[in-house]
Amino acid sequence: MRDFSSSSDRIVTVFGGSGFIGRHLVRALAREGWRVRVATRRPELAYHLQPLGKVGQIHAVQANIRFPESLAAALSGAEAAVNLVGILAETGKQSFDRVQAQGAAAVADAVKNAGIGKFVHMSAIGADANSASAYARSKALGEAAVLSATPHANILRPSVVFGPEDQFFNRFASMARLMPALPLIGGGTTRLQPVYVGDVAATASRLLAGEGRPGAVYELGGPAIRTMRELMAFVLAVTKRPRVLAPISFGLASTIGGITELANKALLGLLPAEFVFTRDQVELLKHDNVVSAEAEAEGRTLKGLGITPESMEAIVPAYLHRYRKGGQFADERLA
Repeated sequence: MRDFSSSSDRIVTVFGGSGFIGRHLVRALAREGWRVRVATRRPELAYHLQPLGKVGQIHAVQANIRFPESLAAALSGAEAAVNLVGILAETGKQSFDRVQAQGAAAVADAVKNAGIGKFVHMSAIGADANSASAYARSKALGEAAVLSATPHANILRPSVVFGPEDQFFNRFASMARLMPALPLIGGGTTRLQPVYVGDVAATASRLLAGEGRPGAVYELGGPAIRTMRELMAFVLAVTKRPRVLAPISFGLASTIGGITELANKALLGLLPAEFVFTRDQVELLKHDNVVSAEAEAEGRTLKGLGITPESMEAIVPAYLHRYRKGGQFADERLA
């Protein structure tokens, strides 16, 4: 780790840095000697990040994508910026368009006005302005707005991101603990390329260090492509939970998704997350979520930046063990 005192004038502002990917990126940036300014709507929720760096190296500030003056203040004196603000499902006033399209545009405009030359924006594989999914459309609109305002920016498009706090493997492991069967939407044939959150953070860190191509869109995937059925089977094997894998059609899944959306709204969002999935998420599962051949050929990948991706087999069991019968430290012979 570089000496903090010798590089304390290098400030990077990370919007949405208190979330899952954010905490790993903040750690990576701190190790590289950056002073990290975590910009979030509720700074008190980012205090847990301070121990990831040296004293005074990481601090939180209040910023809201709806208020340009707060974005400008968060960027004051910064040399670089990262936008991680995003949502997986719409709740209340937090719509995909407002957060991931309009919000991305607001951050990019603020970066442009601040004259910042290093900017990384988080999107997702599958971003498509013509998609039937509102999530995918908003991601594409956000990308377009970012590159229009800041052509030098780098866009990151990860596949499903995994790590100790993820909402993918943890969610299915929790479902297996509560339910006798797990649904295979569309038969479970959709292909994904899970990527480790530490590798995503390393990519952003390297791009801010000038190792990538300005204006390029990087697609991030792990070392292996798996179907949803294979990923579900992996979760069940790790947690030692024998469960039925039940195929359901996209049509039926969409109907169920609509019902759970209405139920969750009626319960003011109190329906357990394990029992909620949306029609938009079903739409996303109609398409594979893997790194494109074009990105591979052009080196716009982890390997193109010299990063060897971690496998899910090497990382995931360490944090899914707690879902086993009897808990993480139970004798497996008694579980």
